[in-house]
Amino acid sequence: MIRKILVANRGEIAIRVMRSCYEMGIRTVAVFSEADRTSRHVLYADEAECIGPAASRESYLCIDKIIDVAKRHKVDAIHPGYGFLSENAAFAARCAEEGIIFIGPRPETMLAMGDKIRARANMIAAGVPVVPGTHEMLDSPEEAVRLCDEIGYPVIIKASMGGGGKGMRVASCRAEVAPMYEAARSEAMSSFGDGTVYVEKYIESPHHIEFQVLGDMYGNVIHLFDRECSVQRRHQKIVEESPSPFISEKTRAQMGAAAVAAARHVGYVGAGTIEFLVDRQGAFYFLEMNTRLQVEHPVTEEVCGIDLVKQQIRIADGHPLEYRQEDIRQRGHAIECRICAEDADKDFMPSPGLIHQLIEPQGKGIRLESSAYQGYEIPVHYDPMIGKLIVWATKREYAIERMRRALYEYKIIGLVTNIRYLRQIIDVPQFKKGCYDTSFIETNRERLARRKGYHNDSEDIALIAAYMDYLMDYEENTAEVKDESALSRWRAFGLQKGALRI
Repeated sequence: MIRKILVANRGEIAIRVMRSCYEMGIRTVAVFSEADRTSRHVLYADEAECIGPAASRESYLCIDKIIDVAKRHKVDAIHPGYGFLSENAAFAARCAEEGIIFIGPRPETMLAMGDKIRARANMIAAGVPVVPGTHEMLDSPEEAVRLCDEIGYPVIIKASMGGGGKGMRVASCRAEVAPMYEAARSEAMSSFGDGTVYVEKYIESPHHIEFQVLGDMYGNVIHLFDRECSVQRRHQKIVEESPSPFISEKTRAQMGAAAVAAARHVGYVGAGTIEFLVDRQGAFYFLEMNTRLQVEHPVTEEVCGIDLVKQQIRIADGHPLEYRQEDIRQRGHAIECRICAEDADKDFMPSPGLIHQLIEPQGKGIRLESSAYQGYEIPVHYDPMIGKLIVWATKREYAIERMRRALYEYKIIGLVTNIRYLRQIIDVPQFKKGCYDTSFIETNRERLARRKGYHNDSEDIALIAAYMDYLMDYEENTAEVKDESALSRWRAFGLQKGALRI
């Protein structure tokens, strides 16, 4: 029986996993870098240990250090969360060698589905539709040009390993293939250490829809329906919802059956996601499989009423699935917004810094997965995501209203976030109607960039006034301050023009 779990991750996902462990009576061990010493996941865990400097390659990506901590703390299992080592087959294999349960799929499954070329071949064998393209790696720019001519333009050149939009380039004509081939290979090599690329027909403005699957050690596989993930910037998701407002019940059933067939064909064990592209006519094609928990898993949990982390742990502990396909129902509607420390006005540049004041949304149907707290400094070393805001309601229109209210209540003062940008997304008519696809951000770029006339500036003024009042109270209740500070309270506290961003 699993009694103690090391969570090989940080931030909000580490806390998310630990919460389920606490409910199950399982003790937790946190690992942290020197930059994360005051992180919330460190404070939440039963035990914690530093594993190195801020750089991920010397801490969260260092397999030897994590295994060493796991053995010294005598854990039964390791949960990798998402990102970092979550899809690292060598890490999963090392856990098995050390007699530690890896809460995730088998190493051979990771290898089969982590390599997109191999994954395409597996899906063809499973009878799952795939986008027309190559079945082998490209060896040269000349070969890429020849194959692209056969497939027809536009095409997309993609890295075989990795994800997150890296190592992907679109070529709209023959002249663009060679430079795009070299650019994709170069980025793939620098990001994933593997420059292997392949080519697919580029489906313009599709829907990005994924299906959550669960599989146990006894061959049982089910799906937990769909998530619409088409609001993306640079191939990275910003807003997700479940169920998708686009697909029909017939298509939903067909995609669910295909997702189960895909997972069953590779003997999948644990929680995973089959991602599809759906064109304007409703035809769907396999995109890739994520052999881990997804960032957007909470929307599935909200509409299905199932704790996916608990299911991961039960499956890893050798239990059969406790649900049959007919037991799973979608109830109501859930939406998730990713809250990030980034500046939408500066091409989403990361904006780390100290959180001076934090006001989190509350009320019926609101769930917040976050590692932030007042006084916490968002580090520069990692992904800028602060947390995830999830709402649930009985209908999609009510969920949108609830998300609008929750984003209005959410205040993070001291650094720039994308909260205002998310508010604008929710208010775009195309989003409200549910008739958007992956071109949504580009199509609405001008509208989303607008600031004047959209937001009542009185809110910003009120926030600034409140913070000035806080500074004045702080001054009056602290040690003696020089007389000249009265000329500019902003200067006294290092808040020159432009330093305070709402």
